[in-house]
Amino acid sequence: MDARPLGTADWAAECEVLVAGSGGGGVTGAYTAAREGLDVVLVEATSKFGGTTAYSGGGGVWFPCNPVLVRAGTDDTIEDALTYYRAVVGDRTPRELQETFVRRGAGLIEYLEADPNLKFVPLPWPDYYGTAPKARLDGQRHIAAKPLAVAAAPEFREAIRGPLDADRLGAEPPSDYYVGGRALIARFLKAIGQYPTASLRRDTALVDLVVSDGRVTGAIVETAGERRAIRARRGVLLAAGGFEANEELRRRYGVPGTSRDTMGGPGSRGLALQAGIAAGADTDLLDQAWWSPGMTHPDGRSAFALWFTGGIFVNQDGNRFVNESRAYDRAGREIIAQLADGSITLPYWMIYDDKEGEVPPVKAANVTIVETEKYVAAGLWHTADTLEELAAKIGVPGPALAATVARFNEFAAAGVDKDFGRGDEAFDRAFSGGASPLVPIDRPPYHAAAFGISDLGTKGGLRTDSAARVLDASGDPIPGLYAAGNTMAAPSGTAYPGGGNPIGTSMLFSHLAVLDMRDRRP
Repeated sequence: MDARPLGTADWAAECEVLVAGSGGGGVTGAYTAAREGLDVVLVEATSKFGGTTAYSGGGGVWFPCNPVLVRAGTDDTIEDALTYYRAVVGDRTPRELQETFVRRGAGLIEYLEADPNLKFVPLPWPDYYGTAPKARLDGQRHIAAKPLAVAAAPEFREAIRGPLDADRLGAEPPSDYYVGGRALIARFLKAIGQYPTASLRRDTALVDLVVSDGRVTGAIVETAGERRAIRARRGVLLAAGGFEANEELRRRYGVPGTSRDTMGGPGSRGLALQAGIAAGADTDLLDQAWWSPGMTHPDGRSAFALWFTGGIFVNQDGNRFVNESRAYDRAGREIIAQLADGSITLPYWMIYDDKEGEVPPVKAANVTIVETEKYVAAGLWHTADTLEELAAKIGVPGPALAATVARFNEFAAAGVDKDFGRGDEAFDRAFSGGASPLVPIDRPPYHAAAFGISDLGTKGGLRTDSAARVLDASGDPIPGLYAAGNTMAAPSGTAYPGGGNPIGTSMLFSHLAVLDMRDRRP
């Protein structure tokens, strides 16, 4: 870290607000700064805008009682939402952060909707802990950006990252509409474009912070191997994602899984996190991530998968070990715990029948399943006329697998999963039209697909207060330094209360950070 004061001649550029990262948080921060009349520079480390947000198929945010939901007729209350959030998160994170997130999200949406470019629609996803006090099972806490016709903003089609198939496998991105997280990014880029005081720079990574007399006064950025200093008179906002794409940092901080299996963006290498630590920031939750079961693909990656319409998971002994339809982070955490104690090994297997053919009954696998023969050739998918034959192919005991399937079929007939409670919570049924997820496995041939563990990004980072000011080890704010999203230690701690928590956290605390900068004299 360059702790020496820089003279006027040392700065290659100046602004009032410097934002690192262009996911949902970064663009919210840049937009807020521009709208509030501040000169803002946003730097994105990669060649594409959007970060991990652009990968999100839903692109949702969890903001209870916001104007979109009020117009839709919600009878929810902030106090109910806070009761739920606190019950799920517990005391793992500061109460002030929890309360800020729950109480102030609605105000952010009201602020954004004043701009005609920023439109949102309800996203009816239930809360992820359906039996917690005041959980909403009707989806009345989630919204998403309204899809935007590509024709309304064609200049961003190649500039925005994702979706995942396009970004990692070379598929063509949709040509008609920006949807999900890409819609959110496109709408913000369009809104930011109204303001001449905003500058957005790709292929420019924040690699260090400049500190003078205990205050962060700017940052060192790198473009094409060249480093230069940008002065930020009011502050620097680190909203550059986590470190899920950095294998060395994952090992250092004890994050299970590998960078190969993350659904985080390639720019999430922890540069902003490390810069903040070098500037004296305290950290928390560094071993945590947003987890999910992951379908294993021919390139070796286990990619985020959810919304199972059938099938069961079995371990190396041929036994079930989890509620397969549980909210993905909850299922992922149970899988990680059992991997740690040896109850299961990788791969574990999804067992399913031929009702939907050879492709696993998964509505969202985050990469399109094409060229199915490659899965077979890689030893990831197997088919057999009997369960005993299938067991032999995947290396599990045949009698155990047959008994496991028979027991599950009994549960399906009765409509009650006595072992793991599959179907007991609203989320289990949310993506099957309310139908039971207990679908019998009784139509041969039988299939098996290999699964592993995946994540949507790390969630540990720099400790902050409710204004997103980064704190040092004594709990005091570091002047001029702010963090949001996966660069900050998540207010949700070791829980994932509902869809849209990662993006919503990033957006809200980026917004609050810039408002705090606005209100402070440079």
